[in-house]
Amino acid sequence: MSKNEPLTIWKDGQAEFTVQRSRFIAYAAAVRSEEEARAFVARLRKEHYDARHCCSAWILGADGAKQKSSDDGEPGGTAGMPILETMKRRGLTDAAVAVVRYFGGIKLGAGGLVRAYSHAASIGIDAATLARRVTLRRLDVTVGYELFSAIERWARQKNLRTGEAAYAENVTLPIFVEPEACDAAKKELTDLTAANAHLEEGDDEEILEPVETAE
Repeated sequence: MSKNEPLTIWKDGQAEFTVQRSRFIAYAAAVRSEEEARAFVARLRKEHYDARHCCSAWILGADGAKQKSSDDGEPGGTAGMPILETMKRRGLTDAAVAVVRYFGGIKLGAGGLVRAYSHAASIGIDAATLARRVTLRRLDVTVGYELFSAIERWARQKNLRTGEAAYAENVTLPIFVEPEACDAAKKELTDLTAANAHLEEGDDEEILEPVETAE
């Protein structure tokens, strides 16, 4: 799995800070469509009906091709674009970030607004749990009970995901491997069990893998 693969949001984040008496509240959430993104912003606007601004940005698609930002009444380019650029710098996609501003009576100027919205977006993302979307292939490994512990140990040593084992006359353990590593995994399992394992290759599945938040 490449570390350059885009990130998305596993668990929503919320954070806030105050500058010159203006309160900025940032929200970061996972979205999979423009409809979801619009609904996310609309919900926050309704929740913070008394706020001066609810600026936002979202990025959609595996390649991040769909992007949109809104200044929501702030001077052009001082709110939505800084939020969007922060998301792009963090490598996010299928995600939306909105920043609610309660105006404190002191104007921040264009530069101050850019810094404030960039910082708000960053701490909102920091408050979220991020994940990498990876594609793994299911490999069902069926063995006798005497070999099951060896299969489990092998999967742990390889840091592979496993599913719930099915117990019958034999034991079947689903193991998830990167598609390009499937043939090598089958060979290792065959060697490990002296060809006493039944290996059934399944479909590819998209899985979210949480990662640590880091700028």
